[in-house]
Amino acid sequence: MVFDVNAEAAHRLAESTGVTVAETLDPLPDGVTTVILMVPDSRIVEGLLTGPGALLERLPAGGLVIDMSSSEPSSTRRLAELAAKRGIDYVDAPVSGGVPRARTGELAIMAGGDVTAVKRAKPLLGLIGASIHHVGGPGAGDAAKALNNLLSATNIAAAAEILSAASRFGIEPAVMLAVINASTSRSQASEFKYPRHVLSGKFDSGFAMDLMLKDLGIARTLTSETGLDTPVTDAAQVVAQSSRAYADTPPDHTEIARYYEARNGVLFRE
Repeated sequence: MVFDVNAEAAHRLAESTGVTVAETLDPLPDGVTTVILMVPDSRIVEGLLTGPGALLERLPAGGLVIDMSSSEPSSTRRLAELAAKRGIDYVDAPVSGGVPRARTGELAIMAGGDVTAVKRAKPLLGLIGASIHHVGGPGAGDAAKALNNLLSATNIAAAAEILSAASRFGIEPAVMLAVINASTSRSQASEFKYPRHVLSGKFDSGFAMDLMLKDLGIARTLTSETGLDTPVTDAAQVVAQSSRAYADTPPDHTEIARYYEARNGVLFRE
């Protein structure tokens, strides 16, 4: 059963998959004991779950909440505590892999929660994930996702700098990428994002830069709270923020590369 604030989207999904559309969550449809959330941020998760008449009040004891959003670990911990008081299991299970692996059901999933809760969630997570990692207690999945995205953004920015230098020297970007992908410096950014979304000029990975910036902010909070010295990833966050300010419209996260093109007077696109 699916619900979305965009009813048209929910009905399109129903037409292509045969799922049942819940026109409203108030009242909660009969028989629903497990709720899976995938929404933009923690504020929305909190609004759905807490307060008078919200989902945590309407789910029965023994229910299960799986939050697959990229949420803030501190918020997730609080929500897991509230759920536990009502006898409801809570799992944070953000995903990685982008649109292609979402379509094939091969996402990587980082699950946080107690052992019993994650064990309950795994059969459902296995329907969309090829790799499920129980990374720790409540909030650990969200922490792992944010840190993963911080490294991903760093890889995109670093590759842009290398391609800029190669271009200035006279090496074609596609040729330099072929070298990188046959060598020790290859990454998911160089193997997939640059060939498919940057060199093509499409910038259409399906993951918005604003969502990436949200995750980078979560990751930077984690590193700063632990007192770590992280100058490389700190710089990557600054670059990502600068590239967002450069864009006129809400950009795809791969447009970090377009920002480097403008700054350095080079062109990666074929």
